[in-house]
Amino acid sequence: MNLYREAVVLCYPVNMKSKYSQYYNRSLIDCHYIFAKNFSTQALNEEKKKQFAILNIVIIVLCTVIILENLLVLIAVFRNKKFHSAMFFFIGNLAFSDLLAGSAYIANIFLSGSKTFELYPVQWFIREGTAFIALAASVFSLLAIAIERYIAITKVKVYGSTKTCRMFLLIGACWVTSILLGGLPIIGWNCISNLPDCSAVLPLYSKKYILFVVTIFSLILLSIVILYVRIYLIVRSSRQEATNLQAYALLKTVTIVLGVFIMCWLPAFTILLLDSACSIKFCPILRKSEYFFGFATLNSALNPLIYTLRSKDMRKEFLRVLCCWGVLQSGRPADRCLVPLKSSSSLEHCTNKHEHQNIPIMQDCTTCV
Repeated sequence: MNLYREAVVLCYPVNMKSKYSQYYNRSLIDCHYIFAKNFSTQALNEEKKKQFAILNIVIIVLCTVIILENLLVLIAVFRNKKFHSAMFFFIGNLAFSDLLAGSAYIANIFLSGSKTFELYPVQWFIREGTAFIALAASVFSLLAIAIERYIAITKVKVYGSTKTCRMFLLIGACWVTSILLGGLPIIGWNCISNLPDCSAVLPLYSKKYILFVVTIFSLILLSIVILYVRIYLIVRSSRQEATNLQAYALLKTVTIVLGVFIMCWLPAFTILLLDSACSIKFCPILRKSEYFFGFATLNSALNPLIYTLRSKDMRKEFLRVLCCWGVLQSGRPADRCLVPLKSSSSLEHCTNKHEHQNIPIMQDCTTCV
């Protein structure tokens, strides 16, 4: 109780007008960390002096790989007209959310540690909110992919006539909902003026908000699993063997993507659920939450690898993009290298210089990378 009173006196001056007036009270972060993380004044000062950890360097390298990998996916989807379909646009949307996640994690790391206590609360909300938006966009992208697969298999004709409109509506709804969900704390759903409700992992966030977000994500993931089970049953009961093989292959790919997401994020979701029900005094593992979130970042790096291993067309396109980049870096003319390609199997457009060679272009391209 003494800690609570100390934090209240430090955080909230007598002349406080409203919750939003505290968004520019720099001492607010200090007192919330003191209370939520059960810091003493000495422990807080040590936290402010912390240097860059090895884990942070590892995550920055990983996030750089995430950005480059998912940028490669976006370029491949944009360039190759064979990928200009609803399914691949949804995959591109997932790649963009993963790219945003990698960028948000890097920004988060550079603004964490000792830098945290130099932020205004509104800056802190933006820092954490961006990461939540990227996470929400990934979850909703997975849901959009599941919906697209279900409609494509159960209502082919209806979907074919309105697929562009439906695709943009789903992608737009994905981002609007993600921004709204990630922006709720800065709008007002936070624990400012209510310290006992503060999260130990994210000390300005309300425990109720964290529980709400994890519950929403869990329900969405459960819905996706149910959709995929129904898709599998429909495909299995179909009599068209050729269609079945293609549908099974695609279904297996998106199921692997979903499984990897759950595997990577389950520990972090568990920590957030524990945070909403337990104080850091009784659950000291909450102090190690950065390791669980660091493991979760692996998900954004694994998705492009899954596409590469599972799709021959994507693999070829990735090689073509890397080849063209190598040609441009070497200074050789490549007038048609950046022109969007119509076929995923035509490698002759990789570079203008090699158009009429007798030697296979793939062999030369791989040496360009």
